Amino acid sequence: MNVFAYFKTLLDAAIKSAQADGALPGDLDLHAVTVEPPRDPAHGDVASNAALVLAKPAGRNPRAIAEDLAALLRENDDVVAAEIAGPGFINLRFADDFWLARIPDVLKEGVGYGAGVAIEGQKVNVEYVSANPTGPMHVGHVRGAVVGDALANLLEKAGYAVTREYYINDAGAQIDVLARSVYRRYCEARGRDMGAIPEGLYPGDYLIGVGEKLADIHGDAWLDQPEDVWMQPIRDFATEAMMDMIRDDLAALGISHEVFFSERSLHQSGRVDETLNWLEKEGFVYEGVLEPPKGKTPEDWEPRPQTLFRASQFGDDVDRPLKKSDGSYTYFAADIAYHYDKFVRGFNHMVLVLGADHAGYAKRMEAAVKAISGGKAFYDVRFCQLVRLFRGGEPVKMSKRAGTFITLREVVDEVGAGAVRFMMLMRKNDATLDFDFAKVKEQSRDNAVFYVQYAHARVQSAVRKACEAFPDMAADDAALLDADLSLLKTESEIALIKRVAAWPRLVETAAIAHEPHRVAFYLYDLASEFHSLYNQGNDRPERRFIIEGNESLTRARVALIRTVAVVLASGLAVLGVEPLDEMH
Repeated sequence: MNVFAYFKTLLDAAIKSAQADGALPGDLDLHAVTVEPPRDPAHGDVASNAALVLAKPAGRNPRAIAEDLAALLRENDDVVAAEIAGPGFINLRFADDFWLARIPDVLKEGVGYGAGVAIEGQKVNVEYVSANPTGPMHVGHVRGAVVGDALANLLEKAGYAVTREYYINDAGAQIDVLARSVYRRYCEARGRDMGAIPEGLYPGDYLIGVGEKLADIHGDAWLDQPEDVWMQPIRDFATEAMMDMIRDDLAALGISHEVFFSERSLHQSGRVDETLNWLEKEGFVYEGVLEPPKGKTPEDWEPRPQTLFRASQFGDDVDRPLKKSDGSYTYFAADIAYHYDKFVRGFNHMVLVLGADHAGYAKRMEAAVKAISGGKAFYDVRFCQLVRLFRGGEPVKMSKRAGTFITLREVVDEVGAGAVRFMMLMRKNDATLDFDFAKVKEQSRDNAVFYVQYAHARVQSAVRKACEAFPDMAADDAALLDADLSLLKTESEIALIKRVAAWPRLVETAAIAHEPHRVAFYLYDLASEFHSLYNQGNDRPERRFIIEGNESLTRARVALIRTVAVVLASGLAVLGVEPLDEMH
């Protein structure tokens, strides 16, 4: 049960009752009415602005409306207090029995608890990673990969039909550079001394194996051949080799995509021509001359007629070129065609996860999606800021130019995929994140992933010990459904189940906001609340989960803490992290 959705049904019923009594008019717009946690938990369990929203159309004082609604809400057995605050906010407090009834809800649904149904089946395309296929995944790719994958999981949890997509940038000049770099490694594998690698080629040792494999397959066939003979086949071979490497790297992080879409296929299929012809037919393309760039004008800039997309008509700052000076299409033209293809495939909801260095890209693509969808598609670009690597507080230096970058695989091999994924979500995506290898390995509260995993393992350990103390006690979740929950009476126990019961709303709001980091924050708070309750037993034996000689109270407390483990496992699944039953 989503507690806040439940309160909304109570509130809607109260409003209808007030309308039936003539206290409120019948044609009210309830769209702006919200139900959410109060800013101060001391004020209650849920709060609503209903009276403030309805005051003007009803022509009544908001506090008077709030009093009417509060009186109706107090008639519900689950409600122990309905109070008015400030100009007319309604704060509601539920009975302890209402909260205790959430325990069997969680135990019955298991890790499926919190799953959304209101938006079930709506298609969403989440594009993430989409790194150039020119080398292995490095640490600069990790954050966007984790954010995109966790967001896709979160949207699925909320009820969306999600497609995870990777756009292969295999049509640009960087692939020619890759082919030339691989050709040098091929020549070396055939015994040629190629000397120092020229500036502008990829120097990484990861291409040595690609060149050797090429040499094993083709022998000397391409030695001393002109570039136009070997360029295309080596482009294809090298691109596929890099994509295999990237897929393996992503798999090490627990990431897989359903769709790998080739940029090159857009051009080969005629989709770019088709899309631009459609835009031109709609009047969104014209021949014109752009104003010089703001600020200092580049020396090589010259005013010239260009084929332009009317991006400014759809919210962008300027119109955007669709063709280069040589008549070939710009990257932006291909990007429009790609998103048009997504729209044709039935995606009215598109999310793109990018690095912060692409910040200027959002407005033009938002404009393009508005144009190609007639304003019907929702498009959101999530930018991921830099990750700064540290080891024991000291910066870890790397240089992509020298081919000495830290790879994704190195990070995963050192600290584990689960730790990497969790820690990459311990900051909002648009804030810089510091990743310290030493901190991630610490067994302390300061290490969030350890602290959450420790909570899950502690629950499992407590359940095992309870079964040892009471050998005849069934402690599986189904058996715990008949535990006497009325024995749970402390404020800390009720507070813990309130935190657990907040999970469904957290899933819904985080999914709507496209913010998977909220899940990591929530799990840390839930773990903190659990550890606090656990630690009470150190000084107060009567607060321990296992009470000698009192199987009924032990079963009730085991049922309570099992809900913590269930929700921790549910949340960790969204983050792509395996919950631990034991800490090693």
